[in-house]
Amino acid sequence: MAKDQEHAALVSRMMQDDSFDPQRWAKMINFRGHSGFLDMRYIAHGDDWIELAVPWREDLVGDPETGVMASGPIISLLDNATSMSASARLKRFRPQVTLDLRIDYVRAAVPGRTIVARAECYQTTRSMAFVRGIAHDGDLTDPVAHAAGIFMLVEAPQFMKAK
Repeated sequence: MAKDQEHAALVSRMMQDDSFDPQRWAKMINFRGHSGFLDMRYIAHGDDWIELAVPWREDLVGDPETGVMASGPIISLLDNATSMSASARLKRFRPQVTLDLRIDYVRAAVPGRTIVARAECYQTTRSMAFVRGIAHDGDLTDPVAHAAGIFMLVEAPQFMKAK
């Protein structure tokens, strides 16, 4: 089976599940696309939180003179972690639309260190998930960036569901 077909089948099965396994989902998103390129990794999760990481690589550096990781991978990491925290809280995957995601950079990441995002979903309504998180490079109490956002929760369109 081609990789694209395998990926589509996996996504379809996961959308049918009545539960959400963050570790399995993280493997699926790392299968291809932007998260795969970044080598995004699952670390841990709880009932309403998740930790993901992106290892430092030279090709992710934004400033060659300092070796500091570019902002794009950190934004992607926080976006994925906050989104997955909503599914962790809901105990099932629901497609989401990012309505607002604010990232505040506190300091530059230390060159050579893996960036870890810890995100939590602190409130849900019928159609919204409210999330927050931090990105750090080894010390949770010394963040690189803070995130706060809102995701709109939608039901999966019929064409995406397995037949």
